[in-house]
Amino acid sequence: MAVRRRTDPADGRAALGVWRAAPDDVPVGARRTAVRFTLEELADVAPGNSVEVRVPPDGAVQAVAGPRHTRGTPPNVVETDPDTWLRLATGALTWTDAVAQGRVHASGARADLADWLPLQAARPRA
Repeated sequence: MAVRRRTDPADGRAALGVWRAAPDDVPVGARRTAVRFTLEELADVAPGNSVEVRVPPDGAVQAVAGPRHTRGTPPNVVETDPDTWLRLATGALTWTDAVAQGRVHASGARADLADWLPLQAARPRA
């Protein structure tokens, strides 16, 4: 089942361009659009409901095939800040390094996103 998009892909790619140009000084609106776009991309390439990926305050998504979570605290959670998420999504930071540096909090047997990151749609176009 395809992910219901809320972010126009052109707007998402443009926001990623703004973030790439000045990751330490990106406007909140552009950062939020880039995060939401990449979260939607993750849900598209890793469809499912077994892992909740949280990037407060900008967005969250359920992804990865497996048992569906319906109530209470999800058994598989990934949480990180917007800058770390965008670095993971674009390939500027590896999953292994982010976890080792404590920049990602991942809990649960399915909470390893290394197989899906970086996201192809978030990489710069040649």
